[in-house]
Amino acid sequence: MMDPTTDNAENSGSSGSARSSLESLRTEISKAVVGQDPAVTGLVVALLCRGHVLLEGVPGVAKTLLVRALTASLELDTKRVQFTPDLMPSDVTGSLIYDARTTEFSFQPGPVFTNLLLADEINRTPPKTQSSLLEAMEERQVTVDGTPRPLPEPFLVAATQNPVEYEGTYPLPEAQLDRFLLKLTVPLPSRQDEINVLTRHAEGFNPRDLQAAGIRPVAGPADLEAARAAVAKTSVSPEITAYVVDICRATRDSPSFTLGASPRGATALLSTARAWAWLTGRDYVIPDDVKALALPTLRHRVQLRPEAEMEGVTADSVINAILAHVQVPR
Repeated sequence: MMDPTTDNAENSGSSGSARSSLESLRTEISKAVVGQDPAVTGLVVALLCRGHVLLEGVPGVAKTLLVRALTASLELDTKRVQFTPDLMPSDVTGSLIYDARTTEFSFQPGPVFTNLLLADEINRTPPKTQSSLLEAMEERQVTVDGTPRPLPEPFLVAATQNPVEYEGTYPLPEAQLDRFLLKLTVPLPSRQDEINVLTRHAEGFNPRDLQAAGIRPVAGPADLEAARAAVAKTSVSPEITAYVVDICRATRDSPSFTLGASPRGATALLSTARAWAWLTGRDYVIPDDVKALALPTLRHRVQLRPEAEMEGVTADSVINAILAHVQVPR
C-alpha cells in the first residue's frame, strides 16, 4: 500500500503544477490583451467549472481578441462561428448530407464539434439559431435526426455580444442566458491602458497574428483535468453553503427584481467560488470568494423591474446591495 504521506505530497505537487499552468494562461493572454484582467480570470474560472461564458461590451474592446488569445494559449481544438441574421441552426450543429455514390445520408459535423467554440456576436442571429446551442451547452451533445452525438471533452462556448440596446440585435432568452456560467462585462479601457494598446500597435503588434505576438500553448487537456480534480477537492463548509443560498434567496425577495437567481444559479455561484479559492492557493472557500464571483455569476440570472430600470438601477447595483445586507458567516 502506498504511503499516505507520499500520496498527499504527489497530489499537492500535481495540484500546484496544474495551478501554475492555469496561471500561465493569464500571462500569455496579456501579450495580446491589455487591462481586462477580470474577464481573463472569468474565462479561466469557466474552464475549471466546465461552464460557458458570455462576454458583453461595445464593439472594439477586444472581446473576440480575448477569446482568440485564450485559444492560442491552450492545446485544444477551437472553431469560430460568426453569428449573422441569416445563419441557420444546421450551420452550427451540422446536418445530414446525401451521398450520391452510396445513396445514403451521412452526418456532416458542424463547428460546434470542437473543444472551444467562439460564438461571435451571438445576439446578431435570431432566436431559432441561438437556441441551437441549448442542448450542446447543457447536455454536451447534439441531436440530429433523432440521433444524439456527443461533443468532445472539454467543451466550452465563449460567446460575445454587443449591448442589447444596439440596433440589429436579438436579446438572448432567459433559458439560454441561464446556460452561461458567467456573464463578463468588457469595459472600455482606462486612459493608461488605451495608451499601452496604441503603443503596442505602433510597435508593430498585429491582432490577426497572435503567434508573432509570442503567445504559445501553456496548458492542455491533462493540465485542465488535473486542475478540475483539485477544484473538486476544495472544501466548502455548511456555513458557506448557507451563505450562497441566502444570497440567491435574497435576489428572489428583492423588490427591484421580477426574477431572482434559481437553484441553478446558487449551484453555479458555489462552483465558481470553489474555483476562485483554488486559483488563489486555498483548499477551502471563504465568504470573499463568494463575493468575488457573485456579480458575473448572477447578473444574467436576474431580471429588473421596468420601473427600476427607468430609475437607472442596474442588476449589479442591486446584487452589491444584497451582498452588503446578507449576514456574512464567521
